Amino acid sequence: MRVIRRLPETLINRIAAGEVVERPASALKELVENAIDAGASNIHVRLSEGGLAMIEVSDDGCGMDPDEIALALERHATSKLPDEAIEMVETLGFRGEALPSIASVARVTIESRPQGSADGWKRVIDNGALVEEGPAALPPGTRVRVEQLFEKIPARRKFLRSPRSEWAAASDVVRRLAMARPDLGFTLEHDGRRSIQVQGGESLEARVAQLVARELAGNSVEVDLLRGDYHLTGIAGLPTYNRGVADHQYLFVNGRPVKDRLLIGAVRGAYADMLARDRHAVLALFLQVPAGEVDVNVHPAKSEVRFRDPAFVRGMVVSGLRHALSTGDQRSAQAPSASAMAAWQAEPISPMGAVSPSQGSIFGQTWMPEPRVSEAGLAWRGYEQSVMAPPQARAEVAAEPAVDAAQHPLGVARGQVSNTYIVAEAEDGLVIVDQHAAHERLVLERLRAAGAGQGTAPSQALLIPEVVELEEVACDRLEEASGKLAEFGLALERFGPNAMLVRAIPAALAKGDPAKLVADVADDLAHNGDALLLGEKLDLVLATMACHGSVRAGRTLSVAEMNALLREMEVTPRSGQCNHGRPTWVKLAHGDIEKLFGRK
Repeated sequence: MRVIRRLPETLINRIAAGEVVERPASALKELVENAIDAGASNIHVRLSEGGLAMIEVSDDGCGMDPDEIALALERHATSKLPDEAIEMVETLGFRGEALPSIASVARVTIESRPQGSADGWKRVIDNGALVEEGPAALPPGTRVRVEQLFEKIPARRKFLRSPRSEWAAASDVVRRLAMARPDLGFTLEHDGRRSIQVQGGESLEARVAQLVARELAGNSVEVDLLRGDYHLTGIAGLPTYNRGVADHQYLFVNGRPVKDRLLIGAVRGAYADMLARDRHAVLALFLQVPAGEVDVNVHPAKSEVRFRDPAFVRGMVVSGLRHALSTGDQRSAQAPSASAMAAWQAEPISPMGAVSPSQGSIFGQTWMPEPRVSEAGLAWRGYEQSVMAPPQARAEVAAEPAVDAAQHPLGVARGQVSNTYIVAEAEDGLVIVDQHAAHERLVLERLRAAGAGQGTAPSQALLIPEVVELEEVACDRLEEASGKLAEFGLALERFGPNAMLVRAIPAALAKGDPAKLVADVADDLAHNGDALLLGEKLDLVLATMACHGSVRAGRTLSVAEMNALLREMEVTPRSGQCNHGRPTWVKLAHGDIEKLFGRK
């Protein structure tokens, strides 16, 4: 039988490190949280190679004397629990394992000087062994440097991702913690380049907009709901301001960034009837609850929480969001373009009684009689729009081509309903087509066909290249994929750390919005992660690009345009489903119609 033995202290620390230090971003989170809990006003973070080579966190907090530095590197030693009431903890970190765990798998240098003290002290631990200590020169506060993470543990090191991926995760950690504390200043540098710099004392709205997207400030509503001791605040983006992935949803419980399933589900439920299934809200929500009503120690990294009354919390989030959004439901995130506004013009209206005998007026529409005889009797053509909106359905007279079921299985267009659905007459029934879904599939297949050929797909150069501001990580992904994107007609160049320059877009998307297109492409590249090859990612990106170049619901189409759409659908593969798996058309056979009217 195997003998039970006590593990050595170094191995115990490495096991603990496996729980709280999964990657550089995990170590960075622990260090920044310690700086916040130390009462810092400004926190400076420096990274090298995404944190793989070096992580350094400096703060101007309370600092530590030499004895406290030594004690902080021991397991289960903390200043954040004044008594045994662990369930009442109000600080960010409290497990007492972060520093010794990190020091057991890396080279850690801690330098600290207490406020009011003239001298500082330094202690260096290399993979669990003390290698140096002595006086240090630094301003009041603490500086922790982590180098060569997992360098002596190849089994852990080989599972880390590329420096670019690790940098993306580390940047997200600092962004979330900076969002939670707008009263503090944060600076983040990566390989000598400054990525984030925010000043302390900002309003919550300004801090969130600065860290998420500048345009969020004008496309969001404030959330503020108080129920007893529970308080929900934050910024919620309008439904029209959305993203292709859910990584722009920032959730906090008692100031702690979390990724909690209950809260994520509540957000999805609040926006359920306002967003398409493949779009996601942009928001930052801060929930304050009594310490005894939430358990924050259910996950080693404290990224998940457990509520005593989850149904109450979910209902509060849903109702708080819906109430806030109801105050902004008359606003739009899409400002009308100057050209669209210039197209509006006043039409002359004939005064009452001035209608000539050859004219008439029906529901605000003036008509000129052009009689034609049909089976239904006398009909009139030549409507001119007056001051009232057109009807929700319309029919236009079209030529009567011979309907051949073999050649035209989708029939001949007869009209449009709600400027969204095409109604066509086929030899064997009635066909209804969703014009946006159908055209989206057609554009996707065109893009795929263009990319499958040799060379570059046709593109439309922009008269004035457009600058699109994005997060640095998103720009990195786009820059990496720019060569392949160019093959599909999307020409991008890096334009500084946080912007991309759009020089051309695919010809099939010539009428699209370049800024929205590039933002959604960046979201898709992020959403698909490193698990897919670039070619597979781009195949999914094409679906997003196709959506931008398709005929929108609400657009009036002529009979010729409707018939052209039907004919292209008949020769395009997979045209029966849109890019999201929904049907693009349905058919009511003659027999089905007869059943509806009781004829059969």
